[in-house]
Formats: sequence, C-alpha cells, structure tokens
Amino acid sequence: MDQIVAIAPQLPREVLDDIYRRIGDWLASGGSEDDPYIEQQLRYAKRFLMT
Repeated sequence: MDQIVAIAPQLPREVLDDIYRRIGDWLASGGSEDDPYIEQQLRYAKRFLMT
C-alpha cells in the first residue's frame, strides 16, 4: 500500500479512484493488505505510468 500511496500523485484521478475502490472492496471482503491482490493493483498502477 505504501508504494501505491507514493506514486498516487502521478496517477490520473480516475485511475487512482479505481485502484482505491478495488482495494477497499478487497479489504471489506476479508482480504488483507499483505495479499497478492494488493501487489496486482500496484503492478497495474506502474504499468499505467509506463504507457
């Protein structure tokens, strides 16, 4: 999560909102911040920045 927060200012608002919504839903459904799903969202954010 810390890495997502660190690159958040570089992301468009729509992308950041989507990532935070997905993570929020994940955590609400019983997931934790250490799950691979959070890493997947980080990879998505990084890929977005590379395009």
